Amino acid sequence: MKSLVYLEHYHGAFEKGGLGVLGKAASLGEATGVVLGEGASGIAAGAGAFGAAKVYTCEASELTAPLPQPRVDALATLVENTGADAVLFGASVLAADVASGLAARLDAGLNWDLTDLSVTDGGLVGKRPALGDTVVVDVGWKGGPKIGLVRAGSFDPVESGGTAEVESFDTSFSDFSTLAALTGQTVEASSGPSIEDADIIVAGGRGLGSPEAFTLLEELAAALGGAVGATRAVVDAGWYPYSTQVGQTGKSVSPRLYIACGISGAIQHKVGMQGSGTIIAINKDPNAPIFDFCDVGVVGDLHQIVPKLTELVRSRG
Repeated sequence: MKSLVYLEHYHGAFEKGGLGVLGKAASLGEATGVVLGEGASGIAAGAGAFGAAKVYTCEASELTAPLPQPRVDALATLVENTGADAVLFGASVLAADVASGLAARLDAGLNWDLTDLSVTDGGLVGKRPALGDTVVVDVGWKGGPKIGLVRAGSFDPVESGGTAEVESFDTSFSDFSTLAALTGQTVEASSGPSIEDADIIVAGGRGLGSPEAFTLLEELAAALGGAVGATRAVVDAGWYPYSTQVGQTGKSVSPRLYIACGISGAIQHKVGMQGSGTIIAINKDPNAPIFDFCDVGVVGDLHQIVPKLTELVRSRG
């Protein structure tokens, strides 16, 4: 199977999700990376260490801003020129726009929220949760190219130490693809990993009692080297940023460790975090639904437990 893997990059570094997908694709066949935008040629060779046999780059000025349609043009050109069987993406807001636009452009099938990929009888097969993440189903594609959007955290990047051939390419842009312009961009200040990339997430719900109590979670997350997440009720109340929302209408995450503080465990939140390796729940309500599916449950006052846990983690430094 010949796959093109779209690799997003910011500030001179690849996004973790794309590198994980690249490694998985390389284990299934021939994996070729695609790096678009300013600075692409400077970092492209680094994708070889994660499984890319070759990397295509394009630094056309139309690709400088993080807009989807010019990227659709570039990827459509590559699919036509290379005859790729599949185009794979690690999940992100931009990648979702590009993947759906490419599917429409090529009249191709798109499967999203994939948690695994395999090859059966020479054809690509994906796995994705269904029915509120209560089951996992096999999904396929009727034709080609097969376009897949992989859930964040599904594959960890694994360095293989290989090298990649880097080749630049030219593409033309449709008139409508260049009509949109980015007039401004605000980057949220962050001192730690995003919830999509974090191996450890400390998440809070309405059981915290107030937005100020999120300081407790921030301190624990910093001590663990993780990120802070939140429920929909919390972000809707303005207690914490929407970018940290975990759940059915937020982000799906798969960290190695998920610590849920003051979270009841409603199905909408469970959908977004039940793929975590180990789930620890801290809640004063012994009947909270989250205790039905967590690995470790602690019944008690999080305002007393979390600071002590932070102190213990720091002491073991």
